[in-house]
Amino acid sequence: MKTLQSTLLLFLFVPLIKPAPPSQQDSRIISDYGTNNFEETLFSQDYEDKYLDGKSIKKKESIRIPDEKSFELQKDESTIPLSPKKENDEMPTCLLCVCLSGSVYCEEIDIKAVPPLPKESAYLYARFNKIKKLTAKDFADIPNLRRLDFTGNLIEDIEDGTFSKLSLLEELILADNQLLKLPVLPPKLTLFNAKRNKIKSRGIKANAFKKLNKLSFLYLDHNALESVPLNLPESLRIIHLQGNNITSITDDTFCKANDTSYIRDHIEEIRLEDNPIILGKYPNSFICLKRLPIGSYI
Repeated sequence: MKTLQSTLLLFLFVPLIKPAPPSQQDSRIISDYGTNNFEETLFSQDYEDKYLDGKSIKKKESIRIPDEKSFELQKDESTIPLSPKKENDEMPTCLLCVCLSGSVYCEEIDIKAVPPLPKESAYLYARFNKIKKLTAKDFADIPNLRRLDFTGNLIEDIEDGTFSKLSLLEELILADNQLLKLPVLPPKLTLFNAKRNKIKSRGIKANAFKKLNKLSFLYLDHNALESVPLNLPESLRIIHLQGNNITSITDDTFCKANDTSYIRDHIEEIRLEDNPIILGKYPNSFICLKRLPIGSYI
């Protein structure tokens, strides 16, 4: 009887017993063997929950790629023609050259003439170009010029009136050109450099330097001079005449033949080497000098 009661109780309680849920370890095992899509879905959902909630990260801004028409429009807008150049407008020269506080640098740009300069220009550097001629019009309206440098051009001719209005000009450099003669020089020059040209003695007027009472540096070396220029001013400190065709000098070339007490105080250097002249033949020509000229004495 007891056995029968026990069996009945077992049948009554079995439907009430439910299987236990799988453990956490079992859950991981199931997911490990799941499909790739399943993993991606879980990761995507987790990423959106954490970061794309509208608070932690901003929405990505869409990038607009311009099409061909928009590129053409931009190109057309960037190439809008400038307004016509006004009369006396100085901007083109300062675009071609470099203008800095009264100085204009037009070097190695192959210009063939002096460009229009700003009126306040004081210094012009136009070296290593293809300029062949200088005229009075080039500097007619630029009265404040103090230095002109035309080294390394092709200058063959300079009009006599070119520098007539440049009363403040102190330095004139015409080295490495094709000059055959010198123009009229402005009165306040302190430095004149015309070395390595083709200047002959007949290309220098007798009084070319006489009134230049501030001239300190004179460079006429490597030309075609047959004699030392006449009437050199008392102010000269440096005279370079080497590399010419000078064959003789006189007692009046640097000194005064009739005044044995005369001393030329300012001259520091005279260069006459590489000329067909024996300086030892003319000892009285240097009696007024503190230093003998550089050159051959034998």
